[in-house]
Amino acid sequence: MGRPGLNRRHLLAAAGGLTVAGGFGFAALGTGADALASDAGTRVRYWNLFSGGDGYNMIAMLDAFREDNPGIDVKDSTLQWGSPFYTKLAMAAAGNRAPDLGVMHLGRVTGFSPGRLLDPWDVGLLAEYGVREEDFNPALWKRAVVNGKLYALPLDIHVQLCFYRKDVLGKAGLLDADGRMVPVTSADEWFDVLKEAKKATGKGLQTIGLWVNDQNFQWWFFVAFYTQLGGTWFDDTRTEVTFDTDKAVQVLEFLRRHITDGYADPGFGGGAGAEQFVNGAPFVWEGNWSVPVFSGAELDYGATPLPAVFGKPATHAESHSFVLPHQADRGGAANEGAHRLAAYVVQHARQWAGGGHIPAHTPTLSTAAYRELEPQNEYVTAMDHQATEPKVWFAGSTGILAQRVGPIVVSSTMGSAGPETAARRMRSTLTELLATKNPMDGRTAAEGGAVA
Repeated sequence: MGRPGLNRRHLLAAAGGLTVAGGFGFAALGTGADALASDAGTRVRYWNLFSGGDGYNMIAMLDAFREDNPGIDVKDSTLQWGSPFYTKLAMAAAGNRAPDLGVMHLGRVTGFSPGRLLDPWDVGLLAEYGVREEDFNPALWKRAVVNGKLYALPLDIHVQLCFYRKDVLGKAGLLDADGRMVPVTSADEWFDVLKEAKKATGKGLQTIGLWVNDQNFQWWFFVAFYTQLGGTWFDDTRTEVTFDTDKAVQVLEFLRRHITDGYADPGFGGGAGAEQFVNGAPFVWEGNWSVPVFSGAELDYGATPLPAVFGKPATHAESHSFVLPHQADRGGAANEGAHRLAAYVVQHARQWAGGGHIPAHTPTLSTAAYRELEPQNEYVTAMDHQATEPKVWFAGSTGILAQRVGPIVVSSTMGSAGPETAARRMRSTLTELLATKNPMDGRTAAEGGAVA
């Protein structure tokens, strides 16, 4: 997901988190991690990384589970977001002190040494609790499978979106008959839209916020548009780099043009794009977790997947997924409780969708309750057009791939490196990473068994 900064953690908690949780009829704080059910016969230890608005929603869902399953006591612990969480989870699994249930970004699962630090799910047991493969997008389910076994149970996908102000676009004549942003099918059309929107933009505001100097966001945007062009990363055996520098240059030039044409101001870094959007800027590209922020600010806005400027729809997507951290003696009532809890939350993800995420459980997407959510019902099509990082150990949310390649994208967007130079550096970095061994198990991507 996004970095734990202003746009997500602080704004979300202040502007939207409490409202979202309360809007679904849940208590905002719930009973919390120290709750003990007096009549519970089973305890499930559950680690997650959800804070801010996500945290309120998750606690509310856990409280609902406790009420429906009084025989299971859930001891939930929220750990620090990002690398510290993954480090602690790995150490706990390696030392046989792992919780019964955990959460990971799906892109990080391959690098977490499935079979050593993660245990596979019992798909038969999940089916008993109402969760089956056919209830998920096929591409999403496939990403969760390593060496023929399910190692992650997707809860959602969270995507990068194009947020737009309807009041500003209305003045610019950029809304269709349904009051939504006019469709865009090429880069030229997109810059025409920006040109008209700029004319209707108030003084002191940039036309679009792009997180131009943030390595994570710039990398996510690159992944989206490179996927639109049909770009690939590695061959099926993960032994050869297939990264297309010509396609990369097209994407890098596209991102850079937002600055050179005067639509994105490099002086507005970090979360300033979201702040400017609240103040009247027509566009911002942000993660769907900003929905509670903008809705809490009572803006007249919409949100679509990133524009299909290269013809093929694709927007960057990651997934919060449930995992089973390795336990030498996994089994019994606690393991069954972990399966029951994960299945319950996945099936009740209508509440989770209030935070902007798209539920992974596809039957939820077809319910009347979900279809009524705005702007979620506008960007739900992103489930079928996911642009994801390659399935290798060094990929995944804020992983090594983003840390190494993201700054190169930023250097091109900001103009300190030319697109051609940046594209070559990206390919060189991918070559280095492909030959690097995973510190979790000492194997390269080719040796890591990441083929679904």
